[in-house]
Amino acid sequence: MTSNPPLLWRRALAEALGTCLLVAIVVGSGITAQQLSPNDIGLQLLQNSTATVLGLTVLILIFGPVSGAHFNPVVSLVDWVLGRRSDTGLTLREVGTYVAAQTVGGIAGSVLANAMFEVGTSISTKERATPGHLLAEVVATAGLVLLIFSLAATKRGSLAAPAVGAYIGAAYWFTSSTSFANPAVTVGRIFSDTFAGIAPGSAPGFILMQLIGAGVGLGLLLILFPSSARTADEVVVPHAADKPVS
Repeated sequence: MTSNPPLLWRRALAEALGTCLLVAIVVGSGITAQQLSPNDIGLQLLQNSTATVLGLTVLILIFGPVSGAHFNPVVSLVDWVLGRRSDTGLTLREVGTYVAAQTVGGIAGSVLANAMFEVGTSISTKERATPGHLLAEVVATAGLVLLIFSLAATKRGSLAAPAVGAYIGAAYWFTSSTSFANPAVTVGRIFSDTFAGIAPGSAPGFILMQLIGAGVGLGLLLILFPSSARTADEVVVPHAADKPVS
């Protein structure tokens, strides 16, 4: 931890870029999978999930030292809630800035992927909001929150990049929703009518379930790791303290 935190605009830029590239990886690899394996949905999902695992791991390593590499509004929100218990973590102003940057970055990521593959940016028509998918989003998000914050609580934040990548990769397969687990990514994926897209009508339900899942994950965290509030500044990976120098 350093005594001089990066300026908020720099951290916001890291969050926007990281989320943009994450969505570009998810959407772009989905387009590639459709082109390479048009008749095999299972192989498409394998290609899509493999690229996401590798790409997310790299993005956390790149941007983590600047902003913590949240790339996810529920992670930033839980960080704020948890930090209120011990005056650590993000402030409410920082949460708002992070969430705005993540959301803009998510939309930009879809536009970027569409442009790279010359498919044109259009609103997705892929409906996903079945009861099973919504339950899966609760499970996926709760598990992600518990993983990230338990690593910080047990001083294993240096493992976050491979651990989070591995979890998301596994959750692609063990959840029926393919584990969006991220409101900013959900919004971003509305803007690509491709393999990874989600219809606007499905997105609100997904986001609501993600928020519920975040609450479930936070509750489990506080039961299993009561001292976790003191390590909110270490999420997702150890990075510069978010508190100004006095």
